[in-house]
Amino acid sequence: MEPFFAFLISLSFGFIPMFIYASIIYFLDRYEKEPLLLLGAVFTWGAVIAAAGAFIINTSLGVGIFLATHSEGVADLTTGFMVAPLVEESLKGFAVLLVFWLFHNEFDSTLDGIVYAAVTALGFAATENSFYIYNLGYLKGGWDALFSVTFIRTIVVGWQHPFFTSFLGIGLAYARMHNNLRAKMAAPLAGWAVSITAHAFHNLLASLGVGGLGLLGSVIDWTGWIAMLIFIFYIANREKLLLKKYLQEEIYLGNITSAQYFTAQSTRWQTLALSKGHILSTIHFYQLCAELTHKKNQFALLGEEQNNSVMIQSLRNELKNLSPRAASW
Repeated sequence: MEPFFAFLISLSFGFIPMFIYASIIYFLDRYEKEPLLLLGAVFTWGAVIAAAGAFIINTSLGVGIFLATHSEGVADLTTGFMVAPLVEESLKGFAVLLVFWLFHNEFDSTLDGIVYAAVTALGFAATENSFYIYNLGYLKGGWDALFSVTFIRTIVVGWQHPFFTSFLGIGLAYARMHNNLRAKMAAPLAGWAVSITAHAFHNLLASLGVGGLGLLGSVIDWTGWIAMLIFIFYIANREKLLLKKYLQEEIYLGNITSAQYFTAQSTRWQTLALSKGHILSTIHFYQLCAELTHKKNQFALLGEEQNNSVMIQSLRNELKNLSPRAASW
């Protein structure tokens, strides 16, 4: 009975922190929230398809390397340094690629690319963490080891997978916003390559992580995560500037009021919806403001590209209809 209870605890410690981290990512996307159903789908892909596929492929290739070299050390190092990064970043990245292909209109900005990549990777991390917490924690060292592995997997290296995969999301977002064929082909491949390289470097340091190397690996991890967070704040501020630029015209067209124009640039309109009523209308209205901003920016950069002008007019009509029911500061 105790092993089953420990397994449930491992699942909880594996998944709950990743749900919290996914909520943080969702919060950082302040102006145009991605559909929760789509985010749930990519999280599930990471937790089920990518994690299961990686386990099968990594294990199979690891066994093959061992049979070829007759060295467990070589097999472990090669699998961790060369095989796992390639396999895992490809399987996680395929979910982001599917969103890019199938839900092109939801993939509007660099921040969108990071959000879909990070949430997919957090799903993968949830399953992987659960496996490590139970197998390398509880089964090897009991409850003390379970809590120790939980701390390492969720705190010390908790953001590693979303950090790695975010580079592919950035590459796809760059391709989304450029018409140049070379850029469209090169940017995703470059992002994928950086994801694999960062993952491989982390795994190499972890494999050699004795003494100072273990500390060095943690310092490098956290430095990278902080740099990515700063980049996210930077691109979020760029989205605010785009709102300021492209929504001003909507005031003169009578689609929004001056008060709504300034409210759309605030990150507090969710609170506004709760405090002043018309919750659904207000939330939808400011979501549309962000969508219209992205479509106008895409029209400026890419031209018609999938009937951008038609979509812009449709969004304007929706805004004008919702404006009387949307609260503002």
